[in-house]
Amino acid sequence: MFQAHRTGWLAVALAGFLPIAALAQTPPAQNPSQSAVPANSDQAQLVREVAATTGKDPAALNVLLDGAVVKQSIIDAMTRPAEAKPWSAYRPIFMTPERIDEGVVFYRQHQALLDQIGQRYGVPPQYIVAIIGVETNYGSNTGSYRVLDALVTLAFHYPPRAKYFRGELKTLLELPTNKLPGAIPDIYGSYAGAEGLGQFMPSSIRDFAVDADADGHINLMASLPDAFASIANYFREHGWQTGQPVAVQADPSTTAAPPPAYENVMPKTPLEQFTADGYAPTAHEDPSLPANLLTLDGANGPEYWLTFQNFYVITRYNKSPMYALAVMQLADAIAHGITQAPTAQ
Repeated sequence: MFQAHRTGWLAVALAGFLPIAALAQTPPAQNPSQSAVPANSDQAQLVREVAATTGKDPAALNVLLDGAVVKQSIIDAMTRPAEAKPWSAYRPIFMTPERIDEGVVFYRQHQALLDQIGQRYGVPPQYIVAIIGVETNYGSNTGSYRVLDALVTLAFHYPPRAKYFRGELKTLLELPTNKLPGAIPDIYGSYAGAEGLGQFMPSSIRDFAVDADADGHINLMASLPDAFASIANYFREHGWQTGQPVAVQADPSTTAAPPPAYENVMPKTPLEQFTADGYAPTAHEDPSLPANLLTLDGANGPEYWLTFQNFYVITRYNKSPMYALAVMQLADAIAHGITQAPTAQ
């Protein structure tokens, strides 16, 4: 869940990550595109800050950071995000029959827990499942990069986002051990440094992760209660409205006004205003609901979507509106599949 603020969403789309069972294997040998991190003033300053806030030994912090490996493949992956694709190419990455079917199976396997957590946080369980489906293909692709390598590479060797990733690296070093799945050098995740079933960045672990199984330890990789509840808590804390819609497709009239440029902000314009402008929703919703109008390049031409507050909440998980729409459509497909009789094996 890497975003302007966080959660690793592109891991599934492009990186071809290893399955969970492979994460315990010995990391591959270095090649010319990766090298040990040299000592530098940026690292020295970071170590001073972390030592001051946590009391950790600066020498031990330097040893940890010196053990990170800078990888060109991480920087390369940052330059070709799936969100750069048009909607017509982005949607098929996630909306496949296999991903939908696997989501239905995953939901059924864990339905009691998902329903319990969904009720507790006011978030439909199918959205928890859809997030995991988009982020890690239901846990089968949680990432093959060491989180330490990813964050050091991006914090010290990727100037366009260095400030953000430096903050995430600092947070990782400051997190208490009971909020991590293991020792920092042994944590694997996406090329952006997100980890777990829902791909949380360190700041999201700090701010939103939940010890739902009450074992005194947050493990977003191995604990389903922790992973499910943390995703639901993330949504709730960002303003999820229980029982309210996420988005609805609009059917433009022949006299519709030109669509406005989409702004990824909390919606404020009443739905009835968009209807008056010629963008009528294809399903009935409260005319007074604040909405935004999203235009996307679909497979059959432009698509128009009226998006509501819950859609905006999903974009707090990942800022791309295409990501939010993919999550919504996958969640809807999974929810529909749950109502069908299981296929005989």
